[in-house]
Amino acid sequence: MSVRAYVAFGANLGDPLAAFVQARDALAALPDTRLAAHSSCYRSTPLGVADEQPDYVNAVMAIDTGLAPLPLLDALLAIETAGGRTRAYAQAPRTIDLDLLLHGDTILHDPRLTLPHPRLHQRAFVLHPLFEIAPQLVIPGLGPLPALLEQVRGQGIVRIAAGQCD
Repeated sequence: MSVRAYVAFGANLGDPLAAFVQARDALAALPDTRLAAHSSCYRSTPLGVADEQPDYVNAVMAIDTGLAPLPLLDALLAIETAGGRTRAYAQAPRTIDLDLLLHGDTILHDPRLTLPHPRLHQRAFVLHPLFEIAPQLVIPGLGPLPALLEQVRGQGIVRIAAGQCD
């Protein structure tokens, strides 16, 4: 049985656009998984960091998968590791970051994973690309996506020219 899941991508080290293509292709290659859609790429300034960091490239991918949430999380972590992700400290710059935002209507509070992603409704760099590929989406426990977008209106995010994220 397949479930629609949404995965956020972010990177601000190395070649983020190439990292997106690598992550997208790796997601599509997961067992019992099909890439259903991906958003454009967006550029955003780092949120909540004390040090100077380059801007991020962000996108969201929709997948149809037979993987349960925790095995999917493990697969995302493996893709990050293959992409050179290190975890020097919280909010460190990164070559690749993949966050499981939603897994169908699953609500999960596990020590390793919370679904829906606990900060997804606070991040324009997640909500804008998510809205691009799923405008009618209702986030379990949070409500319709258009209403959530209103709450992040002032956050800086710029869509990257079409074709640069393919």
